[in-house]
Amino acid sequence: MKNNIYPCIWFDKDGKDAAQFYIDTFGDGKITTDTQMVVTFELSGQKFLALNGGPEIKPNPAVSYMVVLEDKAELENIWNRLSDGGKVLMPLDKYEWSEKYGWVQDKFDVSWQLYFGEVNDDVHGQKFIPTYMFTQEYNGKTEQALNFYVKLFKNSKLDGVMKHQEGDMKGLVMHAQCVLDDYVIAAMDGGNGHDFHFSWGNSMFIECETQGEIDHFWNAFAAGGEESQCGWIRDKFGAWWQVIPKQLVVWMTDPQLAPKVSEAFYKMKKIDIETLKKATEQ
Repeated sequence: MKNNIYPCIWFDKDGKDAAQFYIDTFGDGKITTDTQMVVTFELSGQKFLALNGGPEIKPNPAVSYMVVLEDKAELENIWNRLSDGGKVLMPLDKYEWSEKYGWVQDKFDVSWQLYFGEVNDDVHGQKFIPTYMFTQEYNGKTEQALNFYVKLFKNSKLDGVMKHQEGDMKGLVMHAQCVLDDYVIAAMDGGNGHDFHFSWGNSMFIECETQGEIDHFWNAFAAGGEESQCGWIRDKFGAWWQVIPKQLVVWMTDPQLAPKVSEAFYKMKKIDIETLKKATEQ
């Protein structure tokens, strides 16, 4: 899968250890880039980026990764590995939506939802589905957020919205799924009882070919959101994104170019491609 959108997960200094752990746990994976700061890896053809950002920030369950598995033995084996040293958020058990389901935060603080069931065509061959939980002040904004994202990205659509029919959560989103530039994400309203919300611990990379693309996403997210350094930006629904040029990872992993590009890059909020290109020519 050659998606322009993929997750960035914040680690202390153990991004490579985490990447290898996920490859060993899920199989069908490989590390594709290995530097002191950035490790990129693939699981079943999907790209992930592990950022060795330091101890100040950790992932939390506001963003988890849903994995639908058709083999119970495989699911239980993966569950045992993920839960070893981790924290069980919902026990592996039978629920009304699945014969076997569990939610776990692993020893690296990354959250996973394992779901026994049939893999549907509407996930576009994507095994790992980033799943957003809108909590606290963002509770109740899931449907609005997904409609905003669908309008912003090309090749996008809202696949379906299931809402709570009773109780305190009546009318709020139980589960929704959308496709953004051929990349599937899911989302739900999480209520007000959780002590976590979106953070730098889980963000989404958007690789852009042109400055026009960068401006398009940056300006949309900045309206009601929060601009930060180095392409990081929070949208008005609380979710964090990194809007970057496609060439950046190549430049930052080149021993000769990385120091030049870094000096210019760290001074920016919205990324200016031309300035970075000039830095590579010095």
